[in-house]
Parts: sequence; C-alpha cells; structure tokens
Amino acid sequence: MSAQAVSSQDQSGSKALPPLPNVDKYAMIVTRFAPNPDFVLHLGSIRAIILSHDYARTYNGRFLLRFDDTDPRLKKSALEYYDLIREDVRWLECQWDAEYIASDRILVYYEHAEKVLRSGDAYICTCTPDNFRLSINAGRACPDRSKSAEQNLADWAKMLNGGFGEGEAVLRIKTDLSHPNPAVRDWPALRIIDPVKYPHPRVGSKYRVWPLFNFAAAIDDHLLGVSHVIRGKEHLTNAPRTEYLYKALGWEIQEYVHYGRLKTTDIKLSKSLMVKEIEEGLVEGYSDPRLPTLAALRRRGYVPSALRKIVYEMGPRPVDATLSWDNVNATNRKEIDKIAHRYSFIANPIIITVSGVEQTYDAHLPLHPERKDLPDRIFKVVPKNGTANLLISSQDIDLLRKSKVVRLMELFNVEIQSVENNSIEAAFHSQDYMKAREVKAPLVNWLPSENNMIGEVVMPDASRTKGPVETNIRQEKVGSIIQMVRFGFGRIDSLNAERVTVYYAHR
Repeated sequence: MSAQAVSSQDQSGSKALPPLPNVDKYAMIVTRFAPNPDFVLHLGSIRAIILSHDYARTYNGRFLLRFDDTDPRLKKSALEYYDLIREDVRWLECQWDAEYIASDRILVYYEHAEKVLRSGDAYICTCTPDNFRLSINAGRACPDRSKSAEQNLADWAKMLNGGFGEGEAVLRIKTDLSHPNPAVRDWPALRIIDPVKYPHPRVGSKYRVWPLFNFAAAIDDHLLGVSHVIRGKEHLTNAPRTEYLYKALGWEIQEYVHYGRLKTTDIKLSKSLMVKEIEEGLVEGYSDPRLPTLAALRRRGYVPSALRKIVYEMGPRPVDATLSWDNVNATNRKEIDKIAHRYSFIANPIIITVSGVEQTYDAHLPLHPERKDLPDRIFKVVPKNGTANLLISSQDIDLLRKSKVVRLMELFNVEIQSVENNSIEAAFHSQDYMKAREVKAPLVNWLPSENNMIGEVVMPDASRTKGPVETNIRQEKVGSIIQMVRFGFGRIDSLNAERVTVYYAHR
C-alpha cells in the first residue's frame, strides 16, 4: 500500500496528515488506542485517539480500542469508566473495529511470560527495589539473573500460587546492562499485587500476578496485528524495551510514531488534580464546565470537527505543541457558527422605556444570518399610550451612557434621555437602519418585556447567569448548539415550556 494513500485533506477540510512510515511492509494498517479506565478522557487524550483512528481510516485499515487495566493497585480501574470512555471515543467520531480488555487476557500474558523464562530471556528477581536500583545503575547484574530456566520457572510458579508476597518477586526481561538508559536495563514485566487488598473491578481477586503496561501492550500489539503505534514522546523509552522482548520471542517490531508533548497555557490537564477536585466536591462531576474533560466539552457545545482540526494542526510531529482555550475556542467558533441558530437571551435585564412609539412594530430577526431558507424570528412590539417597555442587558448600560442614539436590533432607533442603574428612558428616533448608520448608533440586543421564557446560562467557571430568553427557543431540542445573540455560544442542557438551561462555550 503506497504512502500516497494519505489524502490531501481530511473530510472536514483540515490540513493534511503526513504519510505513515513503511506502510508498504504491511498487508493492513492497524492502529490502537489504549486508555487506562481509571478516569474519563480529556483534551490531552484527543491526539492519540484521532490520529490513530484517522490514519487507520485513511489506509482502509483497522482501529482497535484496547483497555489497559492491569494495575488494580495504583491506576485503579472503575467499571463506570469503561463505558464513559467508549462514549467519549464515539463522540469524537472514532468508532473502533474491535475492542480488547487486557484483564480478559491475563492467561495470554502468562503464556508469553513462561516462554521468555524458558528461553532464558527473562528471570524472576527477588532483590529489594533499592538493591536492584543500585546494581542496575552501576551496570551490574542482579544475583538472580544467572538462575537456570528451571529455577526461574519454579519461582514463577511461586509467584502465581502465593509463595511470594506483594513486592517480593518481579519477572524481568533481560536487556543490555550497559544500555545508556538505566530504565531500559532488565525492565520489570510482571509483578505481584495483593488480590485481597486490591481486587480488580472486573475479575475480582482471580489473579495475583499482573503484567505492567510495557509487557501487556507489547504482547497485544503483536498478537492483534498492530502495524503502527502512535503515541507521545513520553513513551520513547518503551520502544527499546519492546525491542528486547520481541527479539526474545522472535517477533518483528512494528512502527512507532512519537509526537511531541502537549503544553497548555491555561488548561489544567492533570488527571490526579481532576480526580481530587471531584472527590473533594470542588467540582460537580466529570462534565463540570471547569474541567477540560471531553464530557464537559461535549456538554458546553464543543464539536468533534473542531477538535479534529486542532489535532490535524498539531499532527504527529515530534515537536512540542502548545494549546490554550483561545486556540480551542477560535477553532470551535468557526465550526459551530455555521450551524448555531440565533436566539435572544438578556443577561441580568433592565427595562428601557421608549416614548413616542405610535404604532405596532414587527421585528424580523434571522434564525441564522446565512440561512435565508430558515424562517425569521418575529417579535411584536405593541405600545401602550405611545410607550413601549423593552428589556436590554445591564451589561449595555455603559454603552448607552456613551451613546446619544442606539439601534435596537431589527426594530428601530431610539434616543437616550436618561440612564439609571435599574431603568433607562429613551424616545423613538427613527426606524430606518440607514439613519442609525449615519449617526454611528451602536446595536443593542433586546426582548419584549413580556411573554418570555426563563433562561439560565452555566458559565465556564460554573457561575450562573440568569435572564429572559425568547420563546422561539422552544423549537430546539436538548443538545442543540445555539448562539445567544451578542452573548455567546452554548449548548441546551435542559428545556421545557417555561425554562431553558444552556451551558456556555465561548463568545
């Protein structure tokens, strides 16, 4: 299969991805995403998912989802996270072709552990961690390294049947003791975890010997036919570890694509910090708007096509990339501006009383400014005794103090007479929009003072902004992404005949 198979653009018009290396060596391109189900996914996860999925699709290959859940002690999996991760990956439009769960494959890992013990390419180490570290840093062999295959298999049996306790024995893969990176030297492949103290959420206390990530992932990558592993530079050390294991098993190494680290300026991507905030009640669950989780982004109205464009812009390059909320918001804005229907929401409203209104006016406002096929939103203003009471946002008070004439959007122009904190007096000036342009009148969003719905907008800091919203919004559904005119974009989180709650995305 030629590298020319990579298209010049993805389906959404994003910039091109560079070809994968050595695709001609493989009958089929297979990639995988291997999350640990100990938390939901967040912005830091999207590069690995989208690149792995989209490269597989580009080459008509296969994309695998593999749950790496073999550490019930430190990276504790929880049953809820399996489904939440699946939901996140589906939302990113990265449907997988097959799914594997590492905790279902423990006997497969045991089988290959025994193979490398029999071949003399691994051994059971009973050194204390401190003693092993001293030896390996000096390039000296652990005393257990010279044991026979029979001795190692006997010690392996003791690991499995309880003859060793947690921390008393580790299966290590033999490597070059002079390797320049001490972390590669005789790396640990399987260890004992107390099954009673640390039961696994899926298999309980069935197993007491668990593979580390480097062993389980390497075994599965070969057995599942993975051709290209796409991951961050923090995994660079893992590639030489895999090479030693594959050489012992007589396997050929697959291709590795290591992309640069993701730096963030104002986005906190620490999983441990997010877990702590949830556990301490500082945020309200995984979809709290203060978190950069995919659940929170989805709830606020970010869309997969925007995240995909961000990933394509970063690409699989080994150089580090920087991401900020400004970057994310700017990209998302371009995507959702095309689809978001417009509605008026008046944050913290105040009344503007307009005198000299001698007739009923119908204001026609577009549901979308570029969609002429959509019906207008129509507001009827019926004056009483020549006076119309309207609502505008208190955020516009300073603007009105500075302006002699303002244009109430798609309605008429008014001359400001007095501005108080809780009310504004104005007089009808003219209806023609060109008159407003002549005097450079600013545009002000408004609503009739009656027959509105109750609106509440949950802001990125989880504060809540309240105000009336037009009743036309009833035609939308929960999940619709909208633009609140001159306020910002958001996603409808709940909606009934009287009330709507919107989670704010950005301006």
